[in-house]
Amino acid sequence: MATDSISVLVALDAGVDEQHVRELLAETAGIELAGIVSGLPESWTAMAGRTTDVVLLACTPDSELALRFLAETARSYPDRPAVVLCGASANGFVRHAFDAGADDLVMLSAGPGVDTASTAQQLQFTLQKVVARRRGSAAGTVLGALICVLGPKGGIGKTLTSANLAVALAGDGHRVALVDLDLQFGDVGLSLGLSPQRTIYDLVRSGGSLDTEKVDAYLTPHPSGARVLMAPTRPDQAGAVTVEFLRELYPLLRAGNDFVVVDTPPGFTPEVIATIDSSSHLCLVGMLDSLSLKNTKLGLETLDLMGYERSRICTVLNRADTNVGVTQADVTAILGAPSDVLVPSSRDVVRSINAGTPMVLSHPRSETARAYRALAAGYAGGAAPEPRGRRLLRRRNG
Repeated sequence: MATDSISVLVALDAGVDEQHVRELLAETAGIELAGIVSGLPESWTAMAGRTTDVVLLACTPDSELALRFLAETARSYPDRPAVVLCGASANGFVRHAFDAGADDLVMLSAGPGVDTASTAQQLQFTLQKVVARRRGSAAGTVLGALICVLGPKGGIGKTLTSANLAVALAGDGHRVALVDLDLQFGDVGLSLGLSPQRTIYDLVRSGGSLDTEKVDAYLTPHPSGARVLMAPTRPDQAGAVTVEFLRELYPLLRAGNDFVVVDTPPGFTPEVIATIDSSSHLCLVGMLDSLSLKNTKLGLETLDLMGYERSRICTVLNRADTNVGVTQADVTAILGAPSDVLVPSSRDVVRSINAGTPMVLSHPRSETARAYRALAAGYAGGAAPEPRGRRLLRRRNG
């Protein structure tokens, strides 16, 4: 941990015992107090005029104003971590605080016999940890790309796309981690022929803090070079994987890999939204049928409402040459733009899934494999994937 002093601006919410906070800070080593400001509106004003390493929000565990303060801080000052200091909560405030953008949280106990020294030590460690993360990034740590493979409808080939994309990127010499976020019924391991020795559930239950080396120990290697963080082996284990855990996990995976590919379940669950928020790119998968295209259109509209830039979204159309009465012109009309990558149909796809060998390995010369490699090449080039699959399809159909 860093030994330099950490400048801290304390924002005091209404109802917080200022004297108790001051006593705690007096026992916390390694900090430089930039100020204690009473009232969150006043604190917001103070933040604009002072550059500090950390904002320490001391609040009650039922404060809606504190949650709004956190959200605005995360939006307006993304390089300034926010740590919450509050009492125990039985109403889910901790989760709400992390959802709003808190970097970490320390429980503030009050009353006779409270061990202030222990809380001060925990606060010191927490402040050092969040600042070390930010300073490490500022010092030149380059985070790998996080590609969230998304699809509002099941059975459209998200796992197929995720597996082939990850293996294609690894085959080009990139360091790749593939995360199976379908926490109840994940099939990434099956599609790659891997047995779940260690899963994301095991990582959650391991206890202690996370770091890159620890996370690496729970990744299952694939012969291609890609490494997989497997889904839980039972549906009842899914609840252990929380949004705040994912928000801590993704930066560590990005710090240790060139690419992180996340295979998501259908829909916009809290875990999927957290992944979208943490991603650098989105890969939206659909199929050539009216139901899938309708859901793909709704997915694009939802992402637009979430403020996700369209330039960072790549659309992939699986089984794009099937004759089902829907043309490419229909797709363009429904989605508002042509699909970026077209993946043609192949009877070998099902065989590759059953064999646990992705198409880019089992049938590397097939047009399906070429489309997935084109997708990977687009991401490796740092831009939206070149729609090479579209050209392959035109050539095939004459």
